[in-house]
Amino acid sequence: MDGGSNPGGSGGGPHVIVLGNEKGGSGKSTTAMHLVVALMKDGHRVGTIDLDARQGTLSRQIENRRAFAEANGLKLELPEHCRVHRAEADTREAAEADESARLQTALGELSGCDFVVVDTPGSDNHLSRLGHTLADTLITPLNDSFLDLDLLARIDHDARKILSPSVYSQMVWEQRQLRAAKGGRPIDWIVMRNRLSHIDARNKRDVGRLLEDLASRIRFRLAPGFGERVVFRELFPKGLTLLDLREKGAGVAMSMSHVAARQEVRALLAAIGLTSEVPSAAQ
Repeated sequence: MDGGSNPGGSGGGPHVIVLGNEKGGSGKSTTAMHLVVALMKDGHRVGTIDLDARQGTLSRQIENRRAFAEANGLKLELPEHCRVHRAEADTREAAEADESARLQTALGELSGCDFVVVDTPGSDNHLSRLGHTLADTLITPLNDSFLDLDLLARIDHDARKILSPSVYSQMVWEQRQLRAAKGGRPIDWIVMRNRLSHIDARNKRDVGRLLEDLASRIRFRLAPGFGERVVFRELFPKGLTLLDLREKGAGVAMSMSHVAARQEVRALLAAIGLTSEVPSAAQ
C-alpha cells in the first residue's frame, strides 16, 4: 500500500489507522505500537494520536521507548505523537465542539506523515466516535472468546448462533454512514483474533464460524492476532516491540517463543496489507 495515499479522504493526506474496541484488555495499544514500529521500519513517516489520554497506555509506551533509547544510546524509531484529552466544558455541545477542534489540531500537526495511528478508549464517547469516523483502516482486536464476541453481536450461546449486531457494530455502521456522507471511501474494517488457543477446542471452532458469518453480515475482514505471551509485558517498560529485538542493545535475548511471536506480528501485517516489509521468522 502507498503510505502517501489516503483512500478514505481527500487531498492526499495521511492514511489513518484506528484501533477501536469498547472493551479493555483486548490489546489495542500493543497492536498500535507494533503497527507504528513496523511502518517506521518500512521507511514511513508515522504520527500517533492517543484519544485514551486518561489511561494513556500508548503514550506511556512511546515515552518509555524514548527514555530507553536515550539511556542506552540507541537510535530507535519514534513517531510524532499527540495526546487529545476529553473536554470539560459546561454543555455537551460545547464539549463536543472543543473535542472536534482538538482532534483537528492534532491531525493538522501530523499532516506531513504518511500514516497516522489512532488509539481509542475502551468505552463509547464522542471523542472515540470522532476517531472512528477518521479511519481509512479500522482494526478491532478481539480476544478469542464468546465473552468478547459480544462486542460485535448478541449471541445465543446455547444454539451458537447470531441474534443481532452489537452496540459497537451499530456505532461503526453509523460512523461509516457519516464518513460516506462526507464523500469518504468505505472504512476497511479488520477484526483480529487475539489470544488464540493452540488447542483446537470446540469454542475456538465455534467462535471462528460465528466470526466468519458476522464478517459477511457487517462487512469486516478477519486477520490473525497475537497469542498470550509474557514478552509483551516484558517489553512495555522499555517501549520496545517484537520487531526491535534484533537491535543491538535491546537487552532481550531471543527465544523460540519470541521468534514465534514475531511471526505472528508479520502475519498480521501481511493480512492487513499496510507494509511491504514482511521478512521471514528467522530474521
